[in-house]
Amino acid sequence: MIAPPERSAERDAAVDALLARVPAQGWTMATLRAALGDIGMDPLDAELLFPGGVADAIEAFVDLTDRRMEQDAAAADLSGLRVPGRVRAIVVLRLQRLRPHREAVRRALAVLALPHHALLAARCTARTVDTIWHAAGDRSADFSWYTKRAILTGVYGSTLLVWLRDDSEDDAATLAFLDRRLADVGRIGTVRKRLEGALDRLRHPCGRGSEAA
Repeated sequence: MIAPPERSAERDAAVDALLARVPAQGWTMATLRAALGDIGMDPLDAELLFPGGVADAIEAFVDLTDRRMEQDAAAADLSGLRVPGRVRAIVVLRLQRLRPHREAVRRALAVLALPHHALLAARCTARTVDTIWHAAGDRSADFSWYTKRAILTGVYGSTLLVWLRDDSEDDAATLAFLDRRLADVGRIGTVRKRLEGALDRLRHPCGRGSEAA
């Protein structure tokens, strides 16, 4: 798992205060300083708390959302669901938590889309996807670890873009899109297993037990 950014109660509080201002003022250091003043902290501490500037603050926001998403998943007790159902439920919990901050997410993605933030964007996405799988109970350590995360990166990324444009009640359009993407992934997985089985039979036409005869 990719190492998380610096974590502290002060940084978490600063992010929460910042989110209230970002929709109108954007992700800027001036906004961050004003947000610190809102919660009784010294505005001059902005650079101390986030030495990487606005990009550092956005990464802290994504990380805080990851942690809270994991807490929400644990509180929801998803043990009765199969792993695909848990993944869906966790993505839904994340979107519900982000709903009050949709414009802040939109503006954060615009910053992360800048070419010089490409590595940061990839790092944030990788941590989020890994957190989703971990919260869903996935403990794989083989090649499937990479394939699962690569697939979910595409599913989550496209779902988030749909969600940003979704004005339906309770994100109905987004959830329908998510269900279609997950269904597509399920079908791909079924086909892949069938192909793997067919290739295995070609490699061992007499059956696995024939080697011991």
